[in-house]
Amino acid sequence: MALIVPKFGGTSVGSAAAMQQVARIVQDMQKNGDQVVVVTSAMGKSPDPNDQIKVTDLLINSARSAAAGGDDYVRARHALALKHHNIIRSIVTDLADRDAISREVEALLAGFEALCGSLRVLGEITPRALDALSGLGERIAARILAGVFRSMGIAAESIDATEIVVTNDNFGTAMPLMTQTRDKTRARLLPLLAKGVVPVVTGFIGATEKGVPTTLGRGGSDYSASIVAAAVDADEVHNYTDVDGVLSTDPRIAPDAHTIEVLTAQEMAELSFYGATVLHPLTIAPLVKQRIPLRVKNTFNPAHPGTIIAYDRATGSANKQGAIKAVTAIDKVSMVTVSGSGLRGVAGIAGRTFTAVARTNTSVFMISQASAEQNICFVVPQASSERVREELSREFSREIANGEVDAVHADDEAAIVTAVGIGISETPGVSGQVFTKLGERGINILAIAQGSSECGISLLVRGSASKNAVRAIHELT
Repeated sequence: MALIVPKFGGTSVGSAAAMQQVARIVQDMQKNGDQVVVVTSAMGKSPDPNDQIKVTDLLINSARSAAAGGDDYVRARHALALKHHNIIRSIVTDLADRDAISREVEALLAGFEALCGSLRVLGEITPRALDALSGLGERIAARILAGVFRSMGIAAESIDATEIVVTNDNFGTAMPLMTQTRDKTRARLLPLLAKGVVPVVTGFIGATEKGVPTTLGRGGSDYSASIVAAAVDADEVHNYTDVDGVLSTDPRIAPDAHTIEVLTAQEMAELSFYGATVLHPLTIAPLVKQRIPLRVKNTFNPAHPGTIIAYDRATGSANKQGAIKAVTAIDKVSMVTVSGSGLRGVAGIAGRTFTAVARTNTSVFMISQASAEQNICFVVPQASSERVREELSREFSREIANGEVDAVHADDEAAIVTAVGIGISETPGVSGQVFTKLGERGINILAIAQGSSECGISLLVRGSASKNAVRAIHELT
């Protein structure tokens, strides 16, 4: 008997049929003798072209509109009520259960409308208030999904993660406090599992030690599943989405994209950081210490084995078809350059540069420095480039005035393309093959970053060339 934590994404719970499919997957796990803790996202788009609501987006947009003086939240409440109550009526068969869930949903939506009304009066929204609102979709989805389970003969109970996932107070991107989380999670979930009950836990959200709701960042339901799995010492985590595992690239860019059988945790982390949206970037972190396997699978094609995330470098290498396994891209980035004759041989320039960047609370994607060229260049999100440029101009104002440092320059027309594979650093000639492929298509490389022991090569190219660059490098997978 295994303890499995399956997480179901927005499309996996986006319609009545999808929720019933989720229930069948859980039934099959139980038939195999497994214990199951389900983690659910908010409802996403359904196959119905008339129901394309993405719940979390609607909640966040409505809250921001209310703070700006709008009343979109009134229409949003009605749209959310219609979407969720239609599901409840169509697939929760027990009338008493249906009524109870409907009342809970109405109470949550009434709270949403009331809080948005307050934001409209105040004229502003804090990260704390946004967290309180944006996790509402998961809270509703967990109640409905548990009801669907019960309608299909599965004992189930919905659990708000605010009861069990304890975080710091970094609203919007909260981090779990694992000792407290482990204690609360085990105390709440293990008695249910012992009785054969499936806990249906809300993804994406948690709460501070004082009980204030937080969120783990967009896509955080993946992260939630790993946090819960680590807390209960699960045997496996299954991340269910709407594709057959992790693909070698975005199939909208390269139609010949294929499912990768095995990825190492290092490779998956690299892909997540550099733009692959299949998993939240921190999903692997809680699992590494206990080496809990994670499998990415398709809700709508559960027979497909999907992609297994391994922790053994040798296992990952043994299953590779080539040194490069996947290619991903981040668009809308900026290359910021600090240059000038005053940089040569001067200690502390790099430290001052990145200390200034840190003051803007900006993450740096990649760094390239050439002492002979007397410059430092690095890549940041395009939305952050202007404030980074301004802060660096202040930091080096004296050197700029003296002519030792040129004016700080930001090039917003850039994209990062990353080739990922555990064999890249071990296989001679891979970098040359990548450069040759790009050269054949006339793609100029603006900057390069590769560590000696890393499993990726990151290249900066013009934004207009990113898709062509992905297709070119993908030919090497």
